[in-house]
Amino acid sequence: MIEKIRELIEKPINDAGYILDEVLYLQEHNTNFLRIVIDKKESLINVNDCVKVNEILDPILDNIDFINESYIVDICSKEKDSYNKD
Repeated sequence: MIEKIRELIEKPINDAGYILDEVLYLQEHNTNFLRIVIDKKESLINVNDCVKVNEILDPILDNIDFINESYIVDICSKEKDSYNKD
C-alpha cells in the first residue's frame, strides 16, 4: 500500500519543487496517520510548504482510496520526523 501511494504522489511533489523523503502509515494513540515527510534543497520546510503539498495531494489521496480505515494526513518536514523518532 505504501509503495503504491509513494508511486502516485512522488511526481506531483517533485513537480512542485519538493523532495518526497518518506511515506509512513502508523498509529499513535488510536489515531491512524498517513505521514508524508518532505524536504527541499534550498531551505527548510515551513508551514506554507506543508499546506501547499497538502493541497496538491488531497485530490490524489481522495481518488486512490487504498486505506479502508479513517486516518489523518500529516505532511511534515524531515526535521520534524527525525525529532519524533528520538
